Amino acid sequence: MKKITTLLLALTLAVVTFAQQGIKSKYFEMRTYTAHEGKMPDLIKRFENHTLKLFKKNGIENVAYFISDENPEKTLTFILGYPDEASRDVLWNKFANDPAWVAARTASEANGPLVQKVDQTFMVWANNLNDHKKPKPSGILQMRTYYCLPGRIENIQTRFRDHTRDLFARQGLKNYPYWLTVEKDGSQPKLVYILGHDSKEAYNEAFKRFVADPDWIKARDASEADGKIVEKIDAVFYKALPFSPMK
Repeated sequence: MKKITTLLLALTLAVVTFAQQGIKSKYFEMRTYTAHEGKMPDLIKRFENHTLKLFKKNGIENVAYFISDENPEKTLTFILGYPDEASRDVLWNKFANDPAWVAARTASEANGPLVQKVDQTFMVWANNLNDHKKPKPSGILQMRTYYCLPGRIENIQTRFRDHTRDLFARQGLKNYPYWLTVEKDGSQPKLVYILGHDSKEAYNEAFKRFVADPDWIKARDASEADGKIVEKIDAVFYKALPFSPMK
């Protein structure tokens, strides 16, 4: 009976967590579209006028839509949500074969294709790292991807849960969702998360303060007493498009 009660409590907390983030899905797909030269405005217009509505119509959750801060005319990155992994292909194929989508895509490509290349990453929620409330909109967002050393992915999640997120917030950095990648070959996942601030300048200053915070240095050193955790970090700045649910 005690185990059942504990399980029900955990499920209740999970539902609250997702509600706080404003996201209902449990399985995610991040797609980055590299646009053909001069085609980004048409691509954004197609998303705004057609694609988002058709995703929603076919049971796919619109989570976020970003353009690169450094190359706004080149890449568009967006995150979609699904109820679970098994439903991904079913819902995507339903969308892809929707006559309304076929018509919109065909009309938008009357003068040539819009997308040159598509990159995909599948993700799930990171363990116990999304119990914070949905942040207010930011002027700049940075997506950070952590490649951990073998066997250290749980260590990085523990450090974020117990220390890092609160220390980010102390410096004015906004915590957005935290995910783990789903690797096709079954290898160790990467930690992917988003931080926000009012501007890139404010973000960089806040991050400098975080790096120099004695409490962060103490937490980092203690967590790495038995060895280094992170092998490499990728960090990319984005700006949310006006129609993005996540801003």
